[in-house]
Amino acid sequence: MEKTYNPQAIEQNRYQTWEASGCFQPRTEGQPYCIMLPPPNVTGSLHMGHGFQHTLMDALLRYQRMQGSKVLWQGGV
Repeated sequence: MEKTYNPQAIEQNRYQTWEASGCFQPRTEGQPYCIMLPPPNVTGSLHMGHGFQHTLMDALLRYQRMQGSKVLWQGGV
């Protein structure tokens, strides 16, 4: 095992496998599920709340996708 983590050595191969198997392709069946990202904040400075909010949304969307829902994470404008 190497002393330092080299993400390119591991993640690139894994990502290609996921892409080839269609993991990121939208599904045409299932119940629709959507979360809309709010627009960028006025001040432009990020804080821990942003990370927490995005983590919760990511977990909810991944759970719904695993349940067979047609998931959309819509970016706010």
